[in-house]
Amino acid sequence: MIHPFVMPVLSSTMTEGKIVAWLKQVGDYVKAHENIVVVESDKSDMEAESFQEGYLAAILLPAGAQAPTGTPIALIADTVEEMQQVQQNPEKYLAELQGETASSAATPVATETPRPAAAVSRATNGRVIASPRAKKLAKEHQVDLRQIQGSGPYGRITAEDVLKVVAPQTATPAAPVTPVPRTPEKTPLVLEGGTLTPLNTLQQAVVRNMVASLAVPVFRVTYAITTDALDALYRQIKGKGVTMTALLAKAVALTLANHPLLNSRYTEQGIYQPEGIHIAVAVAMEDGGLITPVLANPHQQDIYSLSRTWQDLVQRARAKQLQPHEYNSGTFTLSNLGMFGVEQFDAILPPNQGAILAVGAAQPEVVALEDGCIAVRRRMRVTLTCDHRVIYGAHAAAFLQDLAKLIETNAQSLVL
Repeated sequence: MIHPFVMPVLSSTMTEGKIVAWLKQVGDYVKAHENIVVVESDKSDMEAESFQEGYLAAILLPAGAQAPTGTPIALIADTVEEMQQVQQNPEKYLAELQGETASSAATPVATETPRPAAAVSRATNGRVIASPRAKKLAKEHQVDLRQIQGSGPYGRITAEDVLKVVAPQTATPAAPVTPVPRTPEKTPLVLEGGTLTPLNTLQQAVVRNMVASLAVPVFRVTYAITTDALDALYRQIKGKGVTMTALLAKAVALTLANHPLLNSRYTEQGIYQPEGIHIAVAVAMEDGGLITPVLANPHQQDIYSLSRTWQDLVQRARAKQLQPHEYNSGTFTLSNLGMFGVEQFDAILPPNQGAILAVGAAQPEVVALEDGCIAVRRRMRVTLTCDHRVIYGAHAAAFLQDLAKLIETNAQSLVL
């Protein structure tokens, strides 16, 4: 029997992928669950495994080429004889497989049709096929994977499948995607009066997210925070590898612990409040676009461990080596342009989150003290963008007030 190996879905926002490298060659024997190809998804390079055991009979998509998810990119044969037959005319077998898919899709049904044997969520020996992230989520929420029908290639259970069972409201309809003209390897197109550089997969993912955010009613609140105490603490411990990002992330997480609504998000079924506080921090990529590595529960870590974790995440993010749960599990986002001298800006709310905090640079200002004296203090302006379906102005103001109180009067607690 001949089995198609399709472009895998490696993240909830991935609609197409690019072949980085094949780990197996035509003629090689492939074991079930063995990695055979490296795929560039919308935000990282990841190895993809085969769910079929057999011989790699044909590679339909070479390294450097792109294809939508679900498109056959290789053929796997059960026997050597079938592999040899495929190699004589791979187009014929691909056409037959595509013809079977088209004919089954065209058959009208009154109720949901069971998946074919090749696409169920468990192998013939009863073993459940699930991603590592899906297994972790299932364990955390005590969900039986055997009761979940996978949506991944060959019925593989993804993290999104588990989340739909844990909280069905987490599934958010994807925004319509307008195809973007492009050529392989992001080759600039010479046009009259200039050039056109096609978007890479990361930039396309950012575009889709930004378009989806336009449907959300948001409001913004700006607050000025005095940072003298925070700056003094940073000067004291930065020689030990502590980063300002880690300090801000921990301050935000500690404040969110007392304002859980700011860590929630809207769904059609109601307001979903996650158990953890996971701070996503926007990082610009050298080849365009941005990614948001996630610091999981920073309020529960000491600042030195948290800083090491952050530095590792940034290094792997820029090398495109993050796992999906390391960039798509954030419950609140932090965007900091203060290092560029930007005094104040508004951030766009990410999909499936209730709020994002934009942090500007700390600047010396002349301020009037409570006793009527004049003094110079360093102050940074932060702007909170909120989903008004979940968060109201009073909630946002109370959060910012407590965040300012923590940074201004109790900055030393961030070390613990």
